[in-house]
Order: sequence, then structure tokens, then C-alpha cells
Amino acid sequence: MEILSGRLKNAVALRTLLVGLGTAVAGIQAAPAIAADPGASFASPPLEENVFPPQWSVEVAPYFWAAGMSGQVASFGAPSVDVNMGFSDILDDLRFSAMVAAEIRNGPFSLSTDLFYLKLGTDQATPRGVLATSVELDSSTMSATALAGYSVLDRANLRLDAVFGARLWSVENTLKFKGGIFGGQSFKDSETWVDAMGGIKGRLNVTDRIYFTGSAIAGGGSSNFGWDVMGGIGYEISRHFSAVAGYRALGVDYKNGSFDFDVTVQGPIAGVSIKF
Repeated sequence: MEILSGRLKNAVALRTLLVGLGTAVAGIQAAPAIAADPGASFASPPLEENVFPPQWSVEVAPYFWAAGMSGQVASFGAPSVDVNMGFSDILDDLRFSAMVAAEIRNGPFSLSTDLFYLKLGTDQATPRGVLATSVELDSSTMSATALAGYSVLDRANLRLDAVFGARLWSVENTLKFKGGIFGGQSFKDSETWVDAMGGIKGRLNVTDRIYFTGSAIAGGGSSNFGWDVMGGIGYEISRHFSAVAGYRALGVDYKNGSFDFDVTVQGPIAGVSIKF
């Protein structure tokens, strides 16, 4: 019995020693990882994957806007006149246009911009040709918008951003007289102003390739009120290219002295989206 008891004690002691050595070796192996990350032993596994993975993307979308214009305008101290120009009327007097939208995104954060520039010109002969044989009117309108956004809703097929920023307007009218007493004379009347703008924009994926997109913003500041609404449908041709078509309408009501620019611009749009 004494021999058996002694052997049992030795076995227990040996097992205790092996467990102790195993624990020490495990501690030595784990030490470099803990040293590299002191909080690693206290970190808990994440409960769920982050729905806003940080990933940069850049999207540029040149587009064409077949828009007409209606409202009231006044310049050069003349009374306000009603304007009702369809797209065909604008196209007849169109001299240059440029339209492009862009967005930079990182997770839920985004910066977007929209720019359109329109230059119109018309040349009308005067009835008698004494003061001038003809009068040429050049009119240019530029609108540039910059918005910062944050995704308030982000699902697998739906994203909704709250956006806030500013819109810059610049309108310039130039009268040029040809021939007659006033021949060679020109007069210019221009205004530039900025409005604070805010609203929402979103995208709904219907299938892997087809999606709906839209935005609605409004605001004011220098103008009495401004607004902009757009809705469209897109088709992803490839990972980097999409085709988009829809309808856009915007309005602005600005007055300063004798200068009046209270117009609504609306019509169908079509463009391409290039994503990097």
C-alpha cells in the first residue's frame, strides 16, 4: 500500500508539472501577440459587421438636359417680361452648353456637385435701322451646386442620404448694337448670388442592373426661394458604366433692384455615369 500510495503521489505531481509547463509555454507563445496589441486579451468580438465599410469611390456623370424655361425676367432697368421658351426655342438660340454631376463617397459620407452652363444668343433687326440696324442679345446662365451628405438609411438595395450645402448662380445679359447711331455700343447687366440648399437623395436597386435614382433639395438665402427635383431610371452596363434617363425640374426666384430672375427650368434628362 505504501508503494502504491507513493506511485500515485508521483503520478499526480508529474501531471501537475506537465500542466504547469503547458500553461507556461502557452503564455510565452501568446506574449508577442499581447505585446503587439495590449488590448487584445480584453477585446470582445464584434457583434455585427459594420454596414458602412470605408471604401472610396468616385462617380462622374455628364448629361444632356432637354429643358424649357418659363417665368419672369427683367434686366437693364426694363420692366419684367414673361418668358415661355420650349426646348426647341432654346435649341434655336443655343450657342454653348455644359452639364455634369459628380460624387465622391467614403462609406456613409459623400461630397457631390452639379454644374450646368447655358449660353443663348439672338440677333434681331430693328424696324427702321436709325439707332441701330440690329440688336444682339447674349444671355448666359450658370449654376454650380456643392453638397455634403450622410447616409441615414443604407440597405442591400436602398440608400438614402441627407444632404446640405450651397448653390451658386450667375446670370449675365449683354446687349450689343450694330450699325446706326448706337453701332458698336454694348451694355451688360449681371448678378451672382449664393443660396443654402438641403434635402435628400437616394438610390433603389430593383435588380442587379436596373435602379431608380432621385433627389429633392430646396433652400434660399440671397434668393427668395430655390428648389430642384430629379427622378430617373438607370441601367448598369458594366461595373464602371451606367446609362441614366429621367426628368428634372428646378426653380429660383431672385430679385435685386431692377434685376428679376424668377424662372422654372424643366425637361427630360439623359446621361452616362462613369464610376471609379
